[in-house]
Amino acid sequence: MSLEIRAVASHREIREFIELPFRLHSTSPQWVPPLRLERRFFLSRKHNAFFTHGDARLFLAWRDGRAVGRISAQVNLAYDGQHPDESTGMFGFLEVEDDPDALRGLLEAAAGWLRARGRTRMLGPMDFTMNDESGILIEGFDREPMVRQPWHPPYYQRLVEDAGLAKAMDLYMWELSIADRSSVRPILFRLAEEAETKHGVTLRKMTRRSLRRDLDAFGDIYNAAWAENWDFVPFTKADLDAYAQELQLVFDSDWFMVAEKDGEPIAVNITIPDINQVLKRMNGRLLPLGWWHYLRRRRIMDRVRVGFLGVKPEFQHTGVAAQMYIEQFNLAERTPYTWGEMGWILETNHAMNRGMEAMGGRIVKRYRVYERPV
Repeated sequence: MSLEIRAVASHREIREFIELPFRLHSTSPQWVPPLRLERRFFLSRKHNAFFTHGDARLFLAWRDGRAVGRISAQVNLAYDGQHPDESTGMFGFLEVEDDPDALRGLLEAAAGWLRARGRTRMLGPMDFTMNDESGILIEGFDREPMVRQPWHPPYYQRLVEDAGLAKAMDLYMWELSIADRSSVRPILFRLAEEAETKHGVTLRKMTRRSLRRDLDAFGDIYNAAWAENWDFVPFTKADLDAYAQELQLVFDSDWFMVAEKDGEPIAVNITIPDINQVLKRMNGRLLPLGWWHYLRRRRIMDRVRVGFLGVKPEFQHTGVAAQMYIEQFNLAERTPYTWGEMGWILETNHAMNRGMEAMGGRIVKRYRVYERPV
């Protein structure tokens, strides 16, 4: 059958774009269906803050009138400002049947769109940025993804590598049993105590009322702490406005915390109860009973994802990271959340990976980001 690659140009094609992973993965017990309504808002130029500093085009691969693959191509002006010499464009939202020709066609369509905008390198997948779902799953297929983690069957890695994409970076997810204090190296407890007694660092919890204001502090800390990381892109005000609205849906005052010294925020930890456990029961819809599962979410969730833990560079010697880690072990003793995953963490971030080992963690998922010339 003939293959056709077309840019998404109608509401019907947006629906096909959103529905494709449901058809590809609905029989896989690990896959977690996203909320369809949320996906529509996420792809909307009107509602997604990405489009305040970026542009994108969506493509579908068709065989005999049936969608068999999808991809996005995007440029991010915030990325350009941080990496002015790279001429890098991105691709994302990659979903495809086990069809090498469809994948090659999708990649060529994305590359052509980026080439027309002066790009010489294509990096991905990422939906639309590295702070959203990123990478191809290459290890951990038997585990459910947590919030903002993709899941792919094993053939995805084979397809993309056979299509000529090369590894750019691996991303690690570490499992931590935060109810098991015996697995933590004693030095972490000492560092956590010294953070308060020797360096005067105190922890406070965020509130719903303070969340947006605290995210300004988070943005400052993130933009300072991650500035030298591979593929870093700073958070903008529009990004933080949108992120605050998203976090209201999963906010938990126990797990959102700020570290301060002399009243100045020096570190932030945002740990998110894993709403994917609820989404799996909702099966992509609010109606007829999806809303009921969401209202009962605190009875369903028992795991968390440590999404961000950042410290201003000038305070990284104070032990504040250990202080926040130990606070999470303390929380596990009085909340339903007894384990979680930390990451993603770059394979080259040796300090953070050593920290995860010190806490008794183990790598349970690996995601790979790829690149190719355009």
